[in-house]
Amino acid sequence: MEASEESGPAADLLGQVTGRDPAQGLAAVVALRRLLEELERLHVDNARDSGWTWQAIATALQVSRQSVHEKHAGRRKATGKES
Repeated sequence: MEASEESGPAADLLGQVTGRDPAQGLAAVVALRRLLEELERLHVDNARDSGWTWQAIATALQVSRQSVHEKHAGRRKATGKES
């Protein structure tokens, strides 16, 4: 199936991202930002559960250890995943 024939959420998002309607484009930015945050949470949790240090995660994400720790440690502690 060609990309132009695909349907579903990914194809809808692609249409919004590449379209000329600013309202649709900005809505796509919001959807992508939410997806990115969800993916980061998932993979930070996977890394910590696998024994990665905050520094190793920060290096992989190309951010500071302090920023990744501030963003995720409190959330993980609140859910009982971090001591």
